[in-house]
Amino acid sequence: MHHRHPRAAVLTGIGSWLPPDTVTNADLEAVLDTDDTWIRQRTGIASRRRVAPGMATSDLAVEAGRRALASAGPGTVDAVVLATTTPDRLCPATAPDVATRLGLGEVAAHDVSAVCAGFLYGLASAAGLIATGTAERVLLIAAEAFSTLIDPRDRATAVLFGDGAGAVVLRAGEPDEPGAIGPIVLGSDGRGQELLNVPAGGSRRREPTGEHPRHLRMTQGSRVYREAVTRMTEASRTALERAGWRPGDVDRLVTHQANARIGTALGEALAIPPERRAANIEHVGNTAGASIPLLLDEEHRSGALTAGRRVLLAGFGAGLSWGATTLVWPLTARRPASRPAATDVVRRPASRPAEPVPPSPSHQGATA
Repeated sequence: MHHRHPRAAVLTGIGSWLPPDTVTNADLEAVLDTDDTWIRQRTGIASRRRVAPGMATSDLAVEAGRRALASAGPGTVDAVVLATTTPDRLCPATAPDVATRLGLGEVAAHDVSAVCAGFLYGLASAAGLIATGTAERVLLIAAEAFSTLIDPRDRATAVLFGDGAGAVVLRAGEPDEPGAIGPIVLGSDGRGQELLNVPAGGSRRREPTGEHPRHLRMTQGSRVYREAVTRMTEASRTALERAGWRPGDVDRLVTHQANARIGTALGEALAIPPERRAANIEHVGNTAGASIPLLLDEEHRSGALTAGRRVLLAGFGAGLSWGATTLVWPLTARRPASRPAATDVVRRPASRPAEPVPPSPSHQGATA
């Protein structure tokens, strides 16, 4: 009996959006016991974007989703998957609201919660919807207003995180065509949940206390670093092996932008040279689950990522959770957009086009 290949998820559109407010290292020096040199050396970050008062994750998601849909061209989607750690509210999920605001009608819509591995877990969810025939086209958005979880007085986290959103449109296709998402490797280890967490606000500890705040808490940063490098290296090697690739086949390594040193260590562990490692952490910080699609879109718009390039994606986050996958880039590079004026998008009518993300002045990012 002839068994047809399962339907693959094929990337056919991409978009991203960053909120207009910028927080520089100098801004943080005014309120924290830190300085620009210390932040750059430890993290590779010079500035990050923050949501304005009244702006929520859904606002970021709608803007990025609109761009991805425009990039994909005519046609509707049958489902919306939103990867986020900062939903607008605990209940209901934020994805249905995003789908409605994008004018997509009564499509399937759900959230995925995997923190900094959210985009990769979202890819697996979207690919599953396509493989089972539940959807022909899926809009996958990763959006984070992570600054809403940060204690502005906590030097360990306040310097790291920024806000933003990235999105892709996936369609049903064949596993061997350009843009097809390769084998997705995912993993988790709940034994590490105390390393990165928000202690209060869920059903376990409903109200915050001094000992259990409603802010992200990171303990043992050096262990988080080692876990991130180890887990992403293992997942990447497995994803490459399942795709039939060698590390030398990788044209662009696109990793979750947690810390410039983590990206460097991962690239060295995989023997992928610096010029093939994408980075934008210098000007966006750690945008959690949104970081991979934000970086992919920036690389695409800058011309650094062109059709035919072989891409390895890897991410690691709280949970602990991690993942990796591969794809051959299918899209032709667009001309880089000009830098827009900062615009508050919260109340923008749906019919009014939004401003694009400004291109990065440097696509190699910072090295710490």
